[in-house]
Amino acid sequence: MTTDDTRIAVVTGASGGIGAAFAQRLANRGYDLLLVARNRGRLESLAGDITTRTGVRAETLLADLTQDAELARVEERLRTDATVRALVNNAGGGLFGPLAAADPGAVDELIKLNVTAFTRLATAAVAGFTARGDGLLVNVSSALALSFLPAGTVYSATKSYVLTFTQALQQELADTGIRVQAFLPGAVRTGFWDGSGVELGAIPEELVMSVDDAVDAAFAGLDAGENVTLPSLPDLSDWEAMENARRALAHSLSRSEPAVRYKR
Repeated sequence: MTTDDTRIAVVTGASGGIGAAFAQRLANRGYDLLLVARNRGRLESLAGDITTRTGVRAETLLADLTQDAELARVEERLRTDATVRALVNNAGGGLFGPLAAADPGAVDELIKLNVTAFTRLATAAVAGFTARGDGLLVNVSSALALSFLPAGTVYSATKSYVLTFTQALQQELADTGIRVQAFLPGAVRTGFWDGSGVELGAIPEELVMSVDDAVDAAFAGLDAGENVTLPSLPDLSDWEAMENARRALAHSLSRSEPAVRYKR
């Protein structure tokens, strides 16, 4: 049963880690939930725990977002359900190792999940939010969108895409009432690393954040009005300086003639 006050937050990749933490905190803020992931047992366990603890309604939707038909079911819900007021676009995977030795099938799956499914869900959510006049979209990127690793070529590129997509969308939706946030955590202690090609234990402890601290930072950034939240960055002015330099550079990136250094 729904009422005029019902607000549903959709969380993808919700069965553990960052997605599960987002779901818990959204429930604390009064959202009902639609939890999307591939693991039925963990989804149902999380939904039951959240409902018992908070009393909010937590629905589950089993979906492999690399499969078109299953992705389409989530898209349809985002577009047409007037009670959906938030999407945490979190589902994603990692793949690390030399590109020359990468499995082409694994690379394709990573791009399908981190780019194609991400884009289609964001598009569906924005269409629904625009029709309803408000909404919240949180796109989970990574610090590796900014700090590239030679063994993370495809992963870093996909997360750079998430950041660029989000910043362009923020401009598009300015003054519409729709909030869009990019969240760029560094290494977080979750199951993300399992099978990724990098063992969590190989990363120095001082570089790894707890999932609770990371997601609490995401909400603190959201409450502070940040468009981009980098939970590990001590001084936000460093990000602002980089963005200001990028904006200044943009004025010189398209001209009628090549720069002097390219003329002969």
